[in-house]
Amino acid sequence: MEERKGYISPFSTRYASEEMQYVFSNDFKFQTWRKLWVSLAKSEKKLGLDITDEQIAELEAHVNDINYDIAEERERIVRHDVMSHVYAYGQQCPKAAGIIHLGATSCYVGDNTDVIILREASKIILKKAAQVLSNLKAFVLKYKDLPCLAYTHLQPAQLTTVGKRATLWMNELVMDVENLVYQMDNLKLLGQKGTTGTQASFMDLFGGDEAKVKELEKLIANDMGFEACVPVSGQTYSRKVDSYFLSVLSGFAQSAYKFSNDLRILQSFEEIEEPFEKSQIGSSAMPYKRNPMRSERISSLARYVIVDSINPGLTAGTQWFERTLDDSANKRVSVAEAFLAVDAILNIYINISSNLVVYENVIRRRVMEKLPFMATENIMMEAVKRGGNRQELHEAIRVHSQAAAYEVKMNGKPNDLIDRLVADPMFNLKKEDIEKELDPAKYTGRASSQVVEFITEFVDPLLKKYQGEEITATLKV
Repeated sequence: MEERKGYISPFSTRYASEEMQYVFSNDFKFQTWRKLWVSLAKSEKKLGLDITDEQIAELEAHVNDINYDIAEERERIVRHDVMSHVYAYGQQCPKAAGIIHLGATSCYVGDNTDVIILREASKIILKKAAQVLSNLKAFVLKYKDLPCLAYTHLQPAQLTTVGKRATLWMNELVMDVENLVYQMDNLKLLGQKGTTGTQASFMDLFGGDEAKVKELEKLIANDMGFEACVPVSGQTYSRKVDSYFLSVLSGFAQSAYKFSNDLRILQSFEEIEEPFEKSQIGSSAMPYKRNPMRSERISSLARYVIVDSINPGLTAGTQWFERTLDDSANKRVSVAEAFLAVDAILNIYINISSNLVVYENVIRRRVMEKLPFMATENIMMEAVKRGGNRQELHEAIRVHSQAAAYEVKMNGKPNDLIDRLVADPMFNLKKEDIEKELDPAKYTGRASSQVVEFITEFVDPLLKKYQGEEITATLKV
């Protein structure tokens, strides 16, 4: 088939949702252009320009039925996308053709649409991030009391709980949501600033009436759902805005990357697994394998986003004076693909977090293998109570621990540290005395309470604001 002979983005076929793809589609873009032209005409009419209700009605009637064939043919002739669409719109609206784009420059539709796209794409990200938090909330509350090994330097350290560890994933996602909300709250429309940002053409249209030019901008901003336009600009909105948003998206990627890597390691430990479907094949050569392919895909896409987030910063720094055009090709790829990739990442994150598989017996076995080492301080204190010397006991525990660890690692034997301590008269302890100190719950500190406090104080308020209908993510491939 013809479509198989050309490049098609994997974001379209494998990764990003139709919802996010639509925000970056031609239909959304060019319909928004037309909405902006309608808003401009209505606002100019309201402020006294010679524009009729009939002309506006004609424009409104053709916002959605874009005559792409005419626009594309015209662009081949004039090599200008905005003027091609002005022409095509005018062909459908002959009575209004003369007032379309009146006083505006190309960035009136191009940049204002890009700002609107940032807003609408961010809404999707917020909604999906909230669903991940909701899924993980259920998980952490279910497993808030289940002790597990905690690690520093990827070496067993002390204990935490399965639920408490998952709050670390959630906390980073909460930070990302808060950061994105801040950027959305401070996002402003470009408005109609003219070719160099001075609004000279609009001053001409309104006979030098500054109040009307300022009011025009307020009317358009409100019409498009914004509280305000940027106070000053060149021809474009500052490209730092793109940099800010992609920095936030990089944050989402980083958070998901950490989650996916943690889960890949936990799956290697056989403690927790991502969902594995009944007919899923883990390996073409090794039928028994259960590869963490979803987590691996998150890791892969996350790296792309983190690197891609550098693009807008470089673009922002190279915008000469009031504008240059070396931003255009870069931003239309980098911004779109960052959102599409994070959308894909969150789809996978939703899918995984909705059905994590926890192997409690494996977790307990691994805890109990290491717990004798972690309990040595408590054991030492108990021996001190019975007349032992703290410094001498400390040295004895060090020697016994090293010997027990050697047998485990070199000879594959069980951890016999407890038996060694019982046999050492210096400790003056029976086995049952020591075993009383081997309750994992004694070593998880405030983990369970921290989970409840975190959910109540930080997660629930965000979910109340941003969670909508439940989202379930079925992966395309």
